[in-house]
Amino acid sequence: MANTYANRKEFKEMLRVSETSYSLSKELQSNQMLASSLCNIAYASYFNRDNTEAKKHIAEALEIASRDSLKDELKNIYSVLSYIYARDGDLNASIWAKKKGDSIQETLLNEQVIKTTSELERKYESEKKDKQIFLQQVQIQKRTFLNYSLLGSTITLIVIFLLFYLNYEHKRKLQGQLIKELEKERQLTAVEAVLKGEEQERSRLAKDLHDGLGGMLSGIKFSFQTMKGNLVMTPQNQQTFERSMDMLDSSIQEMRRVAHNMMPESLVRFGLETALKDYCNDINSSGALQISCQSFGLESVDFEQTVAINIYRVIQELINNILKHASAKTAIVQVTKYDSLLAITVEDDGKGFDPAILDQSKGRGWINIRNRVDFLKGKLDFNSQSGNGTSVQIEFDI
Repeated sequence: MANTYANRKEFKEMLRVSETSYSLSKELQSNQMLASSLCNIAYASYFNRDNTEAKKHIAEALEIASRDSLKDELKNIYSVLSYIYARDGDLNASIWAKKKGDSIQETLLNEQVIKTTSELERKYESEKKDKQIFLQQVQIQKRTFLNYSLLGSTITLIVIFLLFYLNYEHKRKLQGQLIKELEKERQLTAVEAVLKGEEQERSRLAKDLHDGLGGMLSGIKFSFQTMKGNLVMTPQNQQTFERSMDMLDSSIQEMRRVAHNMMPESLVRFGLETALKDYCNDINSSGALQISCQSFGLESVDFEQTVAINIYRVIQELINNILKHASAKTAIVQVTKYDSLLAITVEDDGKGFDPAILDQSKGRGWINIRNRVDFLKGKLDFNSQSGNGTSVQIEFDI
């Protein structure tokens, strides 16, 4: 109920039910619920403009959660604490609390990935043991069958032996193929967990930057502009003030650029085609590279958000590689949809490279590209020669 009232911005009602929750938590003697209730009370007090009460309850919640190592509650507590510090004007403390909350969130995500991977490994080992037992049973049946077959004629023995041997080889190959498929499935599941966790964290950080830090910077700018009309300054101080305002504007623009790169708003609101064109236009505006972005057949395609994000990240990583390594002047990004096939081509006129080095590459960018293409069950092909640029073709069956 507290969360519902918070979403509806009814913070007085949120405070009321949070205090009821706090009383029940004390009756149940649950430190976890106590910490959560105190955090909600502090959150509601903050939005009811009562920073004194908010600080008192958040401090009590922090003491309980720290003592009992309640990571989920600590993450939320530090988030609320950053807002409280920001309202008091202590930006350093606000940023510190924000970083603490982000660090705990990252720890929780890593623990979840490790837990999921461990469960998959245990499942895989169990299935592997079952298959070994099955193979042992097949071998026992083989020996029994051969012992009885000795009573038959030589020709019958040879025929039966050959048939059984062929059947055994066939089963062995099937078992090996099955084990490989299970191993690949386990790897893809682990990759999926990492990619989803990464995108969720990107989205959360982008929203926090835009709504949190962006709002604070805009508020500071508004305060400075209000102060300017009420101050009498020397020409030298006027020049310093204007230079500071320019630096603040640059900081706001840089923050927005970072938030956009982490999770483009146009991708969520308008889809893959618009997001790719906006990204290419941003690169063109910077002057670092001239990109021609072309799309065919995407007008009526409604991609799943997971698919759209991974395709966007693959193209983004390829263009980043061009900017970092290719020394190119122009590039082409072409995305074509026909029937159930999505074809992506990224070409540049840079210095090129030997594609064989990709087999030994341990670069994070290249690993991310391969993981995302494998996750979407796509096909990836590189074509490059020294001095003749690079062409990358990717196909997905969607």
